Amino acid sequence: MIIATQKLKEILTREGIIASDTFDAVTQEAARKQQDVLDTLVADGLVTKDYVLSLLARSLGVTRVHIGSLQIDETLLHQIPKEMAMQKRAIVFGKQDDGRFKVAMEDPTDLNTIEFLAVKLGGVIEPFLASDEDLQYGFSLYEKKLTQDFKSAIEKSIDESLNLKARGALKEDAPDIPIVALVDNILASGIASRASDIHFEVLEDGVLVRERIDGILHEIIRMPKEIHAAVVARLKILSNLRVDEHTHPQDGRFRHVIGDAQIDIRVSIIPTFYGEKVELRLFSGAEKPLSLQDLGLFEDDTQHITEALKKSYGMVMVCGPTGSGKSTTLYSFMNILNRPDVNIVTIEDPVEYHMRYVNQMQVNVAAGITFASGLRALLRQDPNIIMVGEIRDQETADISVQAALTGHLLLSSVHTNDAATVVPRLVDMGVPAFLVSAVLNDIVAQRLVRKIHLECIESYTPAPSEVEAVRETLHMLHVSDDRVRTGAQWYRGKGCDACGHTGYLGRMGIFEVLHITDRLRKLIMDEGFSLDVFRAAAREEGMHTMFEDGMRKVERGLTTIEEVFRVIRE
Repeated sequence: MIIATQKLKEILTREGIIASDTFDAVTQEAARKQQDVLDTLVADGLVTKDYVLSLLARSLGVTRVHIGSLQIDETLLHQIPKEMAMQKRAIVFGKQDDGRFKVAMEDPTDLNTIEFLAVKLGGVIEPFLASDEDLQYGFSLYEKKLTQDFKSAIEKSIDESLNLKARGALKEDAPDIPIVALVDNILASGIASRASDIHFEVLEDGVLVRERIDGILHEIIRMPKEIHAAVVARLKILSNLRVDEHTHPQDGRFRHVIGDAQIDIRVSIIPTFYGEKVELRLFSGAEKPLSLQDLGLFEDDTQHITEALKKSYGMVMVCGPTGSGKSTTLYSFMNILNRPDVNIVTIEDPVEYHMRYVNQMQVNVAAGITFASGLRALLRQDPNIIMVGEIRDQETADISVQAALTGHLLLSSVHTNDAATVVPRLVDMGVPAFLVSAVLNDIVAQRLVRKIHLECIESYTPAPSEVEAVRETLHMLHVSDDRVRTGAQWYRGKGCDACGHTGYLGRMGIFEVLHITDRLRKLIMDEGFSLDVFRAAAREEGMHTMFEDGMRKVERGLTTIEEVFRVIRE
């Protein structure tokens, strides 16, 4: 948030929340990492953002507003265009009887913005304090009209392209303005919708464009097959790929600028039966590593992970399928560890987020840089902490384990379904069981569930069949079902314009944190190692299964039981 650091210090120290020297140390840490001071305080667990905002509003003599709890007139909202609202970090959410405009602001002391808005709106501004989350909700209210605008623009570009095609003027090298505008509008639509991926899928009778939003694919539009070749060619040109290659897979990337935002886009093109399919993965440069709490970890699991990250050697592994948030979790771990007294090096495929003071290397097979060869090179760079994007072969596993044994803390990921299975997976890769036992500190398994949109949340009494399904799953996991009660209240989202009438907005993790104790180390070295026995022992040592963690989030109104079942059964 935009607030003078000294003012924030005065408020927090006056209230006795934090000592002056501690605040100064956090300020230095935030400056070194180029992060906001308040975000760093929250990430370090020293304060909660809501409490600080309440104190700040009281100190500034303004009112704190929760935009999501209000009904905002669309005409009033659009008196400030979305781009201007995002630039000024301000949302018009109401109007007083005397004509004053109620404006939610990130910094209600910004007189320049207040004067600018007064001229723009032609009236007096009454500023309110809003959090970043509140403002993001306000920006999302623009999306309904924005989506309609994008769809109209896309359809117009398609019509113009078809007209050129009919006249024989549409070329596959795609210099034509309609194709450029078409691709730009589809990218802008995906960015505005918070899509993580955009798919161009060739069917027998057309091209299907879909966006993955919060883990779920949504159809956006269908395009005529006649313009498919020109669209693919345009994307190849942007990605520096071969336009004349149609029979082999190609991978590339490019940076797309829209307004003040820069989006890195990874491109994958494969030949299919009806033509080339394109998949775009969108990486926002504005994204930042999350705190453990923001990831969705509860206090008991956070404590285990924090202890593991304090060690100077050993391995902390994150596991789960593709798209389960492993990279985000690893970046969050590195953000915690990123201090002036350590050297952090990484080998990644690809580098998804650039971290200040972290030395990041990207896999480049064409140049001879693999996970294994890159890791060997990194070990000669005097590292304290190493992050390997993924351990997928014996050579990488062997080097990683040796590094973890020789005074390095190593973070990495592996594709397994749950935390316990990481042990036999490493053994299958050729790592001796006694070494696996020696180096493992913590294993974190995870999935991503959609979060209930809190502004349209409602409680309900689950049907007996839902309760029974939960009990059966817990019995299958050999977990007690004492907490599952018939007649208990669960939660869901009713659906509204801001969440696209899905009832969900954003995602969070459900986790299984396996803390390797002495008892578990002995079981790993046992010649008769049994995965079932190991899992049972891990639960006795305090591990919650992912399903149990999901149920804790269901009970707290963070997600729905349908979401938990969806990702657990995938």
